[in-house]
Amino acid sequence: MFPERLRALRKGRHITLEELAKDLNKRFPSDKEHENTSAQIGNWERGIRTPSYMEVQKLAQYFDVTMDYLTGLTDQSVYDLGKLFISDNNLKFNGDDINSHDRYEIYQLIFGYLHGKQNRQNNQNMPFQEQLDLNIDNNNDNNN
Repeated sequence: MFPERLRALRKGRHITLEELAKDLNKRFPSDKEHENTSAQIGNWERGIRTPSYMEVQKLAQYFDVTMDYLTGLTDQSVYDLGKLFISDNNLKFNGDDINSHDRYEIYQLIFGYLHGKQNRQNNQNMPFQEQLDLNIDNNNDNNN
């Protein structure tokens, strides 16, 4: 399972074995004797060799998945967004950094949405709820 998951994660990022080795060495510096190589990673992907615990941990951090997911102990990698938003991890959205103020605001939006959703489900006997029409073009046409 590990070789298939590693290959899928690497190909999903559209990076070569050499690029992955360079990225790992840059993100997790070590002495020259213990640097990752493209041949080493290729052997892991083909199931010829098995990486050490430390190497699996580096790969999991690099690909932002759990070690359980990477090694096949679980079929999905589950994230608690609440914990993610309060973590030290750098967060991005479509390539843009999310600063601490934005993290707080986004957390509040998600919390409010889910809390409101739960209240709506608990009060299913409520009458029809109007939907807000945000079609700006129609509103501008009505004002002219």
